[in-house]
Parts: sequence; structure tokens; C-alpha cells
Amino acid sequence: MSTIDPVFRIIPTTQNYDWGKKGSDSKVAEFASGARIPGFTFNESAPYAELWMGTHVKSPSGVVDKEQNLAQILAMNPSLIGDSVSRRFDTTNGNLPFLFKVLAIGKALSIQTHPDKKTSEQLHAQQPKVYTDPNHKPEMALALTDFKALCGFMLIPRIAEYVKDVPEFNALIDPSTVTEFLNCTHSSELEQKAVLKKFFSELMTADVTKIATQLQTLVARYRSGGQKRVEEGIKDLVLTLNEQYPGDVGVFCAFMLNYVRMTPGQAIFLGAGEPHAYVQGDIMECMANSDNVIRAGLTPKPKDIPNLVSVLTYMASDWDKHMVKPVDITPRTRKYDPPIPDFTVLQVHTPKGETESHEAIQGPSIAIATEGSGRVSWGGGDLDLQAGSVIFVGAETKIDITAGDSNLVVYRAYVTA
Repeated sequence: MSTIDPVFRIIPTTQNYDWGKKGSDSKVAEFASGARIPGFTFNESAPYAELWMGTHVKSPSGVVDKEQNLAQILAMNPSLIGDSVSRRFDTTNGNLPFLFKVLAIGKALSIQTHPDKKTSEQLHAQQPKVYTDPNHKPEMALALTDFKALCGFMLIPRIAEYVKDVPEFNALIDPSTVTEFLNCTHSSELEQKAVLKKFFSELMTADVTKIATQLQTLVARYRSGGQKRVEEGIKDLVLTLNEQYPGDVGVFCAFMLNYVRMTPGQAIFLGAGEPHAYVQGDIMECMANSDNVIRAGLTPKPKDIPNLVSVLTYMASDWDKHMVKPVDITPRTRKYDPPIPDFTVLQVHTPKGETESHEAIQGPSIAIATEGSGRVSWGGGDLDLQAGSVIFVGAETKIDITAGDSNLVVYRAYVTA
């Protein structure tokens, strides 16, 4: 066992996917600079898409002044994870149950979903190079800036409005399926799910030439001002998605998935089998420790439409079904607690010169400062914080978060048993 404090500074990693915001527009670039990542160089024209904080094997965090990465340190010091968490989750080799991220989205991410744990195990066994984890990946997105996303299927009557009034959309579907869909608005939930699955499957497997032709017609109509009233709220999104991914079937998902516009502090949860695509903005994202993604549109990466169509829940609802409503546990600490045991996130706003105390948590946590400066202290010491500073807090450790000359904002992800 090595000697290490229960609270220590960790080194996040960056992912420079082409959909990331560029240069100083990106929160990822801002925080990466503040985290003092060794070898990190800033380029105003480069995309900075994701900041990872955790133990995932693809890109584990480092530990300041240590040769070992975070997973290796935790494997040598299992008490930092805690016995109760290790009994409930697989913490082999220092594995944390969650992965914490910052995303800076300049261009839409793929139409995607994440499989449940059983399906993840099956896909990993069948295609380990594509589905690299046997774990599920439920996730929560918490807006740092104004944020836009496609999230879950719209209510059937709303989709039906588009089917009736957008000829370029319904031209991609067999006429008998269109009729069946329009006639199912008052059917049982089970019947509606079956018809929705059939309709969506036909859309995603439509002939690529026909998709491109219908998109050209749709875009030309919108640019000439020919949109109908029902299309007013979706026109700009369609044009943007087509500019980013010309001729892609994922553009038509704008007529089937809820278009969400969130303000800072709002959050959504996406469980297994929920279709979604992040469109624009900066977010905190927390998920089970996995990188499994099934993609079907708005991406140059390989698509797996059969598996995506197969695993979706086909639950149709208003977007607020996916909202995570925070609870103020103190005047300064707000808790976002999604309906899964793998993680919870705290948002901590500490006013200038004041201190917010957090009692010990059963399990491990990772925290990042996103605004201001200050320090975190515990029984045996303290660490300075600035925007981008990332720390690990071991199980059963009480901490105090103190703001300096300005208000301090910290996001803290944790797991308990």
C-alpha cells in the first residue's frame, strides 16, 4: 500500500473529437488549461470536445506527483473507494463505478443510444473492438451554458403532425406504415410502441439516395421561406444539422425526437435505450463507467442501425420526463440524483470568502472547480482550487470548500452503496 492523502489532485485527459468547440470558446480548453495537464498546448483553431475524469481504461486520469494513474493508486489503496461500494460494484483494479466529464459541443453528436448491462455484455462478447465495455452507460447531462439536444421520442400526436405536414419526411416511409402510424394515436401504449418501432426502423433504413433527394427538397423549401407553421420551431435545427451532416438520415430525426433547449443548471437523464443527440453547448456529464455507444446517424463513425433499432425502449413522452430536478440539500449545495445507483452529482456555489462543509460520503468522489478560486481542506491538509482544478476525495472524508476573492463553483460526482 502506498502513502497518499485521502484528498489529492488528479490530472484529467482531453478528447479532441471534431465536433468539439474550438479554442477559447470551449469550456474543455479552459478547464484543461486550469488543470495544468502536462504537455497540454492550446490552439485557438483546434476542437476541444471532452475532458475525462476517472479510471476508464481508454483514458484514465493521472495523479499529480505520482507515476501511477488514478486506477492504479486506487487499486493500491482500496479504502479510498470503500468496502461498501466495492461490495456493490466491480472495483477490480481500482475501477470507479462512474466516469465524470465536461463536454463542449460545437457540432451535433451522433443519433445514439446506450445498451443496458445485459445487452452490453452480449455486444462486448460479439464485437469487443466496437463495444469495448461489458458495462451499461446511463448518463446525465447538466448544462453549464445554454444547451440544445434531441432527447427521447416525442409524443405520438406530435410526430403525427410532422408526418402529415412534412411531405419530404413521410415520403421515406411506406404509405401503409404512414397510415398505420396516423391511425395509432389513440391505441394502447403497447400498440403505439410497435408502430413507432416499425416507422422509425423504416426511416433509418431508407434508401440513402432517396434520403439525400428528400433532404435537398426540404432544405430548398425552408430556404425559400416555404416552411409550414408546424415546422417553424424545427426549421433552423434541420438546416443546421444538414449543413453539418449533408444528406444524413439523422437530420430527419428532428421530426421524431424532442428538441430540448436548456439553461445553465438544468439537467436531463438518459437511461438505456433512449435515443438522443447533443446538439450545442457546454455540459457536465456523468455516466456509468463505460464508453459503449450505438450510433445510427449524424456521424462519420460506423453505424449500427440494427442494434440501435433493436434496443430502443420506444417510450414516447414530453422531454421533461427526462429532466432531473435538483434538490437543495443546503443553501449552497444542490443535488442531482438520477434514478440509478452508479452516480450522483452535487453543484456547489460558495460565496466569496465563505465555506461550505460536506460531511463524509460512504464512497469515492471526483470534483472539478468551474468558476472562481479558493481551496478544499480536510483533516490533514488543503489544496488550492481554480477553474479547471480536479480533485479526488476518498470515502469517509469530510471536506470544507472555501471560496477566495470570488464566488467558487464546484461540481462533485460521487457514488455510495
